[in-house]
Amino acid sequence: MRQIQTAPYIPGRACGMLHYRLEDCAPGCIMVLNQEALVSRNLERVESAAGLVVAGAARFSHVLARLFALGIPAVLITPDQLALLPEGMAALIDGNTGLITLNPPLTEIRQEKIPPPVISGIARSMDGIPVELRAGVPSADGALQAVKQGASRIGLLRSEFLEPPEGRIPDQRFYLAALREVFEAARPLGVTIRLLDIAPDKRPAWLHNGPAAPLGLQGCRLYDREPVKSVFRAQVAAITELAAEYELALLLPYVTHPWEFARWRGEIDAITGGRLPVGVMLETPVSALCVSEWRTLADFAAIGSNDLMQTLCAADRRLPEMAGWLDPYAPALLRFLRRLADDLDAYTLPAQFCGQMPLYPGMLPVLLGLGYRIFSVEPLAIPYLAQIIAKTDISALRELSIHACNAPDARTVRRLLGLERHPRQ
Repeated sequence: MRQIQTAPYIPGRACGMLHYRLEDCAPGCIMVLNQEALVSRNLERVESAAGLVVAGAARFSHVLARLFALGIPAVLITPDQLALLPEGMAALIDGNTGLITLNPPLTEIRQEKIPPPVISGIARSMDGIPVELRAGVPSADGALQAVKQGASRIGLLRSEFLEPPEGRIPDQRFYLAALREVFEAARPLGVTIRLLDIAPDKRPAWLHNGPAAPLGLQGCRLYDREPVKSVFRAQVAAITELAAEYELALLLPYVTHPWEFARWRGEIDAITGGRLPVGVMLETPVSALCVSEWRTLADFAAIGSNDLMQTLCAADRRLPEMAGWLDPYAPALLRFLRRLADDLDAYTLPAQFCGQMPLYPGMLPVLLGLGYRIFSVEPLAIPYLAQIIAKTDISALRELSIHACNAPDARTVRRLLGLERHPRQ
């Protein structure tokens, strides 16, 4: 038996034979893939696998996030670690700790007991503090999973993933059908729809000349350009028509300046009659530093931590070679998030924390210590986060978060959290 420490990604434990070729994927195997293989058609081919090992991955990319829809454990390895995983060997992977055990003894091979769903989307800490757990989803199937796992709400419907077949441009009729399917699957949960959020790694088939750079024309910056302009208006019109039947709210993506939000909120209110709450996505440093303005302009906020980290650190989240610059344990990032949490509290602006940061080992307690109390995550992660919260004394975490913010480097933070064995991914 030999053990290899990798980076945890999707919770759960799985055991099977290691396979590298997609055509060899069989029920119960452990598939070893690189990020380039994670295209949509291949995701369907690995659904039967017991677990996944992904090499050279950009952890915060949208491509990698799609793995959560498969509902199977996954770990991330460096390209150098591939040579340590012989094809055909039995392996036990642990998506909670990142540990891979080669040729595990029979006593180690056991089915993991999945934590029970959350009740009403509220997890309570050891000291009785409530933490709300919402779900981020791309589809009706994701909404069904959110209900199953006990989410309090669909905190983020990623509406850009709703596309007509054959690359047709979506119109109001399409959105009426597609959104209704999601809203019905989400019942009885309310749904917050992030309006069309096109980015370099989220370019729909109907848009032939999409954004090329992560710090350029994307999100709401495209709303005055055709054909995005027409699609945006069709989307809002369809949501308005459905609002009488469902509890809905809207989120404007990739907002930078208050004047930008005011402009697009004005257009939205003109279509909806001002009847729907409209929130702002905080995904750039400038937007995160404008909480005082958002308090008077927006009804709520959502922190897009993946993009916020990307813009703050000037590192493209799509590129595996940028992984070292996108370190969630970096003290400067934590200090920035502490200031944001303090501002949100000072101006009493309701906010949910979105993205993958809470799923990193040890990171949820730090975020709780900073003051965050509402999280929107992948549905399958909800029971695992609830389990951590139930074992946590939040009142004692403020000091931990202060020490993390004041640490000299990320390695010290990982050591503070007892995670020094986890490699930086």
